[in-house]
Amino acid sequence: MADNNNNKILNVPPLRFPEFTGEWSSQSLTDFMSFKNGMNPDAKRFGRGTKFISVMDILNNQYILYDNIRASVELQDGDIETYGVDYGDILFQRSSETLEDVGRANVYLDSKPAIFGGFVIRGKSKGNYNPLFFRYLLASPTARKRIIVKGAGAQHFNIGQDGLSKVSLDVPSLQEQEKIGKLLQCVDARIATQNKIIEKLQSLIKGLTHKAAEIGLKKGSWEKALLSTVLIERKELNSNFYTVHSVSVSEGVINQIDYLGRSFAAKDTSNYHVAHKGDIIYTKSPTGNFPYGIVKQSYIDEPVAISPLYGVYSPVSFELGVYIHYYFMSAVSATNYLYPLIQKGAKNTINISNQRFLENRIALPLKQTDIYNIARVLITIQKKLDIEKCAMDSLTKQRSYLLQQLFI
Repeated sequence: MADNNNNKILNVPPLRFPEFTGEWSSQSLTDFMSFKNGMNPDAKRFGRGTKFISVMDILNNQYILYDNIRASVELQDGDIETYGVDYGDILFQRSSETLEDVGRANVYLDSKPAIFGGFVIRGKSKGNYNPLFFRYLLASPTARKRIIVKGAGAQHFNIGQDGLSKVSLDVPSLQEQEKIGKLLQCVDARIATQNKIIEKLQSLIKGLTHKAAEIGLKKGSWEKALLSTVLIERKELNSNFYTVHSVSVSEGVINQIDYLGRSFAAKDTSNYHVAHKGDIIYTKSPTGNFPYGIVKQSYIDEPVAISPLYGVYSPVSFELGVYIHYYFMSAVSATNYLYPLIQKGAKNTINISNQRFLENRIALPLKQTDIYNIARVLITIQKKLDIEKCAMDSLTKQRSYLLQQLFI
């Protein structure tokens, strides 16, 4: 790629394929497409017929294809002629709750005609641009700024056909458009593959404890044991004023300031609990798919302070704590364990005391060697997962960099 960061040539992007020369031209979106608002069919027409493109199809897909459109609608006379979407058409999000999201765009890359909905604006292609290139051009920081300023609203933000018609962007030749589009398509394909790798590892690590327990119980090498036999509540108070940490579904035990940007702790944290590396922490607040709280093991090397609303427990071995951590990673397992322990308070609040948390059973190996082995497997998968997440982070940063550098 050729570097143009010193603006040796005017009106070209900072990064460019070396075989292309000459400046890009500034052109209105209306030079490439004509705009039309979508249709609002009667609810009775939904459920069968031709695919119906909604805002969610614009936002949730790398590109819009006929088979990944979720809704369908029965057509009436003239619908296809008026609201049809063909290969290369651009679909814009017409309204949004935030100004930053208004006017987000995607491209239709299928030969089968579809219909577009009322919260969508179609940019009907005039056939003089590369659709892939425009998909990425419209996602570039400069394009987003120029579209956003055409949005209007107070609590809800909108952009109309007139606003989009006034947006001008810098565009190269069709040959250069094609090359840029293919490059970014390759990056997106690699990101999609990386997502599948991560999803499979996450599925594996969540299902392993359940499958191991199922096999172990069947063979008689596992038993259902009370958590009180393998966990002891740690009642150490924060007299040394360790740093306050919170517990996250996705990140586990984390520093409040590093993760949340601020501390939510009281000024005096001397009555907070202390958790050591390997300890199990039970938060009692409903979080997402975990209506009765979450359970995580601390992997922080030094002691940390934990809210007095949480329960902190020391496992009989680090490896057992690892197994418990991953056992409760499943929302189903967590709910099945915690629901029977609920004690309703005076104001009908749901309570599970620190001691009460230990009064249910989970499947555990009878032999310490089995606990050690499954913990080692779980740790190994987690390390692999962390590596793949780092690779994903690098890919997304690369994509962001290219969107900034390949366009004006």
